[in-house]
Amino acid sequence: MIANEAPAATVKLRGDVLAKAVKQAAAEAAARLAASGAPPKMAVILASEDPASVTYAEYKRKAAAALGIQLDLHNLGPAATQTELLGACRALSADATVHGIVLELPLASGLNADAALDAIAPRKDIDGLTPWNLGLIAAGREQDALTSATAQACILLAETQGSLAGKRIALIGRGRTVGRPLMGMLVNRHATITVCHTRTGHLSAAIADCEIVMVAIGKARQINGSHLRPGQTVIDAGINYIDGKLVGDVDGSSVEGIAAALTPVPGGVGPLTSALIFQNLIRAAEKSLHER
Repeated sequence: MIANEAPAATVKLRGDVLAKAVKQAAAEAAARLAASGAPPKMAVILASEDPASVTYAEYKRKAAAALGIQLDLHNLGPAATQTELLGACRALSADATVHGIVLELPLASGLNADAALDAIAPRKDIDGLTPWNLGLIAAGREQDALTSATAQACILLAETQGSLAGKRIALIGRGRTVGRPLMGMLVNRHATITVCHTRTGHLSAAIADCEIVMVAIGKARQINGSHLRPGQTVIDAGINYIDGKLVGDVDGSSVEGIAAALTPVPGGVGPLTSALIFQNLIRAAEKSLHER
């Protein structure tokens, strides 16, 4: 860089732009399904008082109404027992009028999320978190699975910069909701991935040769400019609240001028994820109709 030359501005990869097209397609498909006598219906199970979970559930209900999709919110409350939670998951799985089920995480303390997810029918698992759907991805049968909306959003936003085939991609975070499905989905797109987590030493060195860095660790502003090299594309899947403000896992201000491109928070992965969950619902409803 020439002395005193300002660093190049970091391109903002906005998911809200892509989300508009996804929502429009979902609304049109929902109308077609309703006209055929099979209106798509989503059920959201809430069993906590986590502010973010409550907010997401209410947002989904409003978004569904705007798309002409029925959404039933089953708020079991933070005092729900494991038996009540499992009963709700099983009952909704058996309800032929329900095409998609979302279990809002995290659950209240003492509730077992793995057991609850195991009680959800894989064909209705529109969050893509059941072992069945995760297994299909790992087996290279992603086309047969319902996949994590957040993982889909990360990939779609990264692909706005070009194909992922042959790219070196760092994935920071190995959680069930984002990191785990992303591993298989990136391999299915012929990327070479480096998976980093809490026991990874020398993070900067581990990701230095990667062109794309995807971050999903659930800790606010943990990744900053000191971790990156100039020119990397950063996909931030983090959703955290600090003093009522939504922030990502990446400290956006510190990577400005270092990252070539960055998904902003808010406005990046989040809006696209919210739209893709309805795309998953439509897919599940259409499969159900064809299986009749």
